[in-house]
Amino acid sequence: MAQHPESPVVRIAPGKVRGLWRGTPGERGASAAFLGIPFAQAPVGDLRFAAPVPPEPWKGVRDALEYGATAQRGDPGVTLIPEPSIPGDATLNVNVFTPSPGTDAALPVVVWIHGGGYIGGSPASPWYDGRAFNRDGVVTVTVSYRLGFDGFGHIPGAPSNRGVRDWLAALEWVRDNIAAFGGDPTRVTIAGQSAGGGAVLTLLGMPAAQHLFQSAWALSSALADVSPERARTMSAKLANLAGVAPTRDGFASVAEETLTSLQEKAAAPDGRDPLAGVMVLLQEGLSWGPAVDGDLITQPTIASLASGVGADKPLVLGTTDDEFTMVTDSAKGKLRLVPASLALARLKLSRDRRREYLAANTGQRRKGTAAVLGRYVTDVVFRSTVVRVADARGAARTWVYRFAWASPARGWALHCLDVPFWFDCLEAPAVEAIAGQNPPRRLADALHGAAVGFIRGGDPGWPAWTGRPGTTRIFGGAASRPDIDADGYAEVRALL
Repeated sequence: MAQHPESPVVRIAPGKVRGLWRGTPGERGASAAFLGIPFAQAPVGDLRFAAPVPPEPWKGVRDALEYGATAQRGDPGVTLIPEPSIPGDATLNVNVFTPSPGTDAALPVVVWIHGGGYIGGSPASPWYDGRAFNRDGVVTVTVSYRLGFDGFGHIPGAPSNRGVRDWLAALEWVRDNIAAFGGDPTRVTIAGQSAGGGAVLTLLGMPAAQHLFQSAWALSSALADVSPERARTMSAKLANLAGVAPTRDGFASVAEETLTSLQEKAAAPDGRDPLAGVMVLLQEGLSWGPAVDGDLITQPTIASLASGVGADKPLVLGTTDDEFTMVTDSAKGKLRLVPASLALARLKLSRDRRREYLAANTGQRRKGTAAVLGRYVTDVVFRSTVVRVADARGAARTWVYRFAWASPARGWALHCLDVPFWFDCLEAPAVEAIAGQNPPRRLADALHGAAVGFIRGGDPGWPAWTGRPGTTRIFGGAASRPDIDADGYAEVRALL
C-alpha cells in the first residue's frame, strides 16, 4: 500500500505511530489505516502462557504500515474468508481504520473479533478493512489474539482463558487510545462472526468486560463454554501426544508449531465413522475455546445472560440459514438413498423430536437428506443459540435477523457468506468465490446500513425481539416473503 506524502501520525500511550492514507484526506471515502499496533508484548518465552502484558513504550515514531504477526500459522482450512497468516512473535496487535486520525471527532467505534473456530483465523483479511465503515462515520478496530491451546487450553499454574484475556486487553487499549484516532471510547460496539460471534456473546456475559463496550453484534455465533472437565481432558490428551507432563513447564518445552499440529489430533474423534466428528460437535461442542473457569467465566454464557449480565447493552444477533449445509452437501450422493429420519436417528435425535423437526422443515426435506442434516447441524450449533440468547435476555434490547440469500456460486446461504455484505466489501478479493458474480448491492446496503445504524444510534431499524414468537428481520429472502417475520426461527423451536 502506497503512503500519502503526508502520512498521519498520532500519539498514543506507548508512543507515536505512523499510518497511511487511502484516498485524499478530507474527501468522502478517504480513510487512514494504522496496522499492527501492539496492545501487549509478544507472548513468547516467559510470557507464552501468561496473561497479556502492556507493551513497552517506544521512542520516535513507530511505523504502522503493515499488518502485524498473526497467531494463525499456515492455512488451517477452517474458514472461507481470506485470512492470511503473517509470521512473527508479536501476535497481540490491533489494526485501526479511521477517517479522522488525530482529531477530536469522537466517532463511534466498532471492534471486530475474527472467527476461525478458536484455532484459526486472522484479522489481516481484506474483508475486514474498515474503509466502508469509515465512509459512514465509524472507526474500525480489528484484533489479533492467541488461538488454540496456547490461547484457551487448560494449563495448571497458568492463567486460564488467555485468549479471552487478550480480548479484554485489546478493549482496554481501545478505551485508552482510540480517542487519538478520532474515536469515542464511550461508544464502542463489539462485533464478530463465528468464533468471533461467540467471543462477542462470551464478553457480553462476562462481568469483567462490562465497562469496556456499550453494544454488541454477533454473526453466526459459535459458543464454546468448554466445561472444566472437558478442558482438563483435552489438556491431558495433548500432553500425552506431545510426550510431556500436563504442566506449564511441560507444555512450554514443546514448540508452538508442534502443539498446533497435535491439538488437531487431540480433538479428532476415535474411529473411522464419517459422522463421528459431527456427533462430537453436537454432543460435546468445540474442543478449544473459552472455558468455564470459575474466574473470568463463572458460568455458561447463556446462564450468565439469563441472570442479567449485559442486560443494559443492546444486542443484534443472527445467522445464515444454512451455516453447515456446505459440508453435508459434499456427501449428498452417498446420502441420496438414506431416509432423513434414519440419518437424524444416527445423530441421536429421538423419534418424537425427529417427527416434529421434519414436519417443521418440509422445504429442506424436499431437497434431500444432505440438506436436512446440514440444516439440523446449523440449527443445533448456530441457530438455536440465537433463540436461546434472545429468550434468556428477556426484556433487554435484542434484535434478531436471518441472512437467507442463497449464493448462486454455492447454492446455500452458507457460513461466512454474510460477512462481505456486513462490511460492504463486495469488490474485495475472494468474494466472488463464495457469493458469485455481481452479488446484490441492495443486500449489502441493507445489512451494512443496519450495522451502521446500530453502531451509531443503537437501533438496526426493525422491531426488537419481544419473546415467543420473536420478531425477525429477513435479509435476502424470497421476493414474495416480507422482510419482517413474526417468528423467523419457528423451525428451530422443534429442537428446544
